[in-house]
Amino acid sequence: MEIADDLLTPARQCPSPNCDERPDGAISLIVIHGISLPAGHFGNSYVERLFCNTLDAGEHPDFGEVAGMKVSSHLFIRRDGTVVQFVPFAKRAWHAGESSFEGREQCNDFSIGIELEGTDGNGYREVQYLALAEVCSLLVDHYSIAAGNIAGHSDIAPGRKTDPGPGFDWNRFRAAMVGVRQP
Repeated sequence: MEIADDLLTPARQCPSPNCDERPDGAISLIVIHGISLPAGHFGNSYVERLFCNTLDAGEHPDFGEVAGMKVSSHLFIRRDGTVVQFVPFAKRAWHAGESSFEGREQCNDFSIGIELEGTDGNGYREVQYLALAEVCSLLVDHYSIAAGNIAGHSDIAPGRKTDPGPGFDWNRFRAAMVGVRQP
């Protein structure tokens, strides 16, 4: 994998309109999320359609409250490790909502959002941890992000968000990061 022109190669590009310019352009945080639509269903196109504003609220009862939302993420890592990019890293994706990290508000302004296909409690697959570790390692190096500035959505929006949830193994992720960063 590599980053060129704020795009990840070989990620599949699926441009989302739900983004805008960053206020100051600086990237200093990576936020890890968990998502599935409908909840607990994997391997479909619903997340991509949500981020591209083409999700039909009538397709499933769970979609009524989310279909009209204008949200996005920079990346989506599927259960099989496939990576999809919605927003170039230099742009602000709309993934964090009301949030704060180390006293700084509005995390969308300075973060990269990465969604993992899953739910809070079901756990994530080894191939996802490996893809996430490789992507995060590239991002840390490319944008000079402090290695400790990788947080869960629940960390930056406590009480409002719970993802990536207890099913996400932070120790497993950190070990994968160390493995990727070894020469």
